[in-house]
Amino acid sequence: MNSPDTTLPGRSSTRERSDLTHVKAWWRGLGRSGFTVLPPPNRSRYTQSDGHEDAAEIFATRGLDDTTSFAYWHWQSHQRAFDRSGALVHELMLHWGGDHAVVAGGLGEGPAGFRVVDGGSRGAFRLDRITHRDGTGMPDPQDPSGVRQFLDGLDEPVDRSGHVLSYRPLTAAEEAWLHERLRGSADLSGAARFATALERRDALTSDETVRLLRSWREEYEGRLAEWSTWKVLLHALLRHHHGEAWDVVATLGAGASGVLREVPSERGLEVVRAYALAGDRAAIAGWLALHRSLREPDAVRAAAALAQELTAHDAPETSLRALYTALTGAVTADWRDASGADHRTGRSFAALSEVRFSTDERLPRALRVLAAEAARDRVAHVREEALRLGPGYTALTGTDTAGALAAADRYESARDDLLAGTGPDLTSYEGALGDIWHRYRALTDADVRWLRDRVADPATGMQGMGFCLELLHSHGVATESEVEALLPRWKKELTKKYRTTYTEWRHPLVTLTCLAMETGHPAADELLSWWAKPRPVWKNELRLLTHLGAPDEAGATELWDHVVSGAHDVGQLMAWVLLRARLDKEPPLLVADRLLGSPGLRSHDLQRVLIGVTDPAQPLWHYATDLRSRGWWQRAREVAEHPGLSPDARAIGLHVAREHHLLRHPDQLRPPPTEAERAAAQAWIDRHTP
Repeated sequence: MNSPDTTLPGRSSTRERSDLTHVKAWWRGLGRSGFTVLPPPNRSRYTQSDGHEDAAEIFATRGLDDTTSFAYWHWQSHQRAFDRSGALVHELMLHWGGDHAVVAGGLGEGPAGFRVVDGGSRGAFRLDRITHRDGTGMPDPQDPSGVRQFLDGLDEPVDRSGHVLSYRPLTAAEEAWLHERLRGSADLSGAARFATALERRDALTSDETVRLLRSWREEYEGRLAEWSTWKVLLHALLRHHHGEAWDVVATLGAGASGVLREVPSERGLEVVRAYALAGDRAAIAGWLALHRSLREPDAVRAAAALAQELTAHDAPETSLRALYTALTGAVTADWRDASGADHRTGRSFAALSEVRFSTDERLPRALRVLAAEAARDRVAHVREEALRLGPGYTALTGTDTAGALAAADRYESARDDLLAGTGPDLTSYEGALGDIWHRYRALTDADVRWLRDRVADPATGMQGMGFCLELLHSHGVATESEVEALLPRWKKELTKKYRTTYTEWRHPLVTLTCLAMETGHPAADELLSWWAKPRPVWKNELRLLTHLGAPDEAGATELWDHVVSGAHDVGQLMAWVLLRARLDKEPPLLVADRLLGSPGLRSHDLQRVLIGVTDPAQPLWHYATDLRSRGWWQRAREVAEHPGLSPDARAIGLHVAREHHLLRHPDQLRPPPTEAERAAAQAWIDRHTP
């Protein structure tokens, strides 16, 4: 820390009173009736979900009512906010649960020298230092907190919904201040945010661009892409028609596609087209945008032409998916630009577009199939909104109610044919796959064929393998063929670490091992031998899950010993419940029910498992109750209505259903519910509320 006579404005002058120490002292003094704060985090509270689980444990330990409002921060926020000396270098995000007004009142204005900013009923509170500006609104250049806050304000887009973010213009004082800071920056690290704020307004000068390019090449020789601000500088190089811009593009490769899109040119179009045809998914949106700028402005005709080229070059399915996503985004952006519609209106237009694209003969079948997949969860919204708004729907989307309903009818007539033998994008983020897990509680013959084909495909990655193999295995339709298909890959690929605790499926090597044991495949012994080895360490907590492949009392005992030890649970309790149910030949729900109230077991783990084993043919392996998932909502209802369960178990099901985001935060469901779906859910709650 700095000595007292050199302390930067707003910073503590002693190690003993670091920012972190000051914040913790204030935090310890918070709390009142109906409101509490969780202790500062360690690495085990890494996410918001972890924070809510910690709150449940603390409520149980302290005997607090579960309606108590609370606030906390987690480790990711902690690491970003504080440096190693405890100085606040970014705002600290304070998350919460319960009643927003109670939390706001409990947090108050913040500790001395800091302020707490309310992020609203759907956001986090933000704690930051109080800083000062001069008469022109500029911060003291020697105050890092003030400079950071000023730049953060410039970084905030005017509109986040477009494919290109827009930012407010600079005042003359702001632009002069930024140029001055850029001139005084000794290295690229110091120059980055000043350059970014300027070039987002096309304000980097040619001389500044050349100077930054020289420094970039010197400091990052042979590794240009490692500088986090290279996109800003490349944009300036292209905008100024700098001769070395294309050498930089060639060095950076396909990653430059997004910047080339922003500065259209014939040369840029050919470069991005080559990347896209070579299989780079990220280049597709840029290719469509450049093709429209320079060749064919109509988005549908442009997408059809690009799809034809992709097909001719045997591009992967992921490229066509990227093209369809870019098409939907493009027509929606066009509509918003032409109509002045806001983001919410744009969503309505996009939903109608997806329904229409599924039967638009101008598009090749491959794109219509993708449209049908996307429209599956949108068509009910289109019908409901068109009927509810009547004439207002025309103003909203440019299509009258009759036209929208006719488009929905055409979609529903074509849907089954288009979607037969297809499936989701297995390379998408895992949350998107979790969102559709409930669709697979029963598998059709076409589903089984598709899943088997994906398992047998060497191109299917770990995430997709976990998704497909789990569905086949849990439904009892996986065979030795799946074992044989994966054996050539298991040592080199399936033995890699893969985080599974945020998903509904297990690590694919766990599932493969269980399948090999159940089918009596000779590879089972070799797989079990690998699990028994001490390395790699990451697999040790998952090893116990393989006991489910050949249930016996020894495996049950080892699982139970882990469960009652208090060690981190990544499915062991659920595995024990399923294993015990098989040994005793009874429904897993009854096994879980009998555990309620058992000493030494975490209540929130038991509640999660109770909901998770509702359907033993498709257990929910997610490490926490997922309140944004329709599958968890459906199963919570089933627990609440189950006549063979104890009152305590049914009460847990009802509690989870009441807390579900379908009712409390419907905008957080993916996709959002229709009004009819919400009304039916509320009616169910009302019927089951004493």
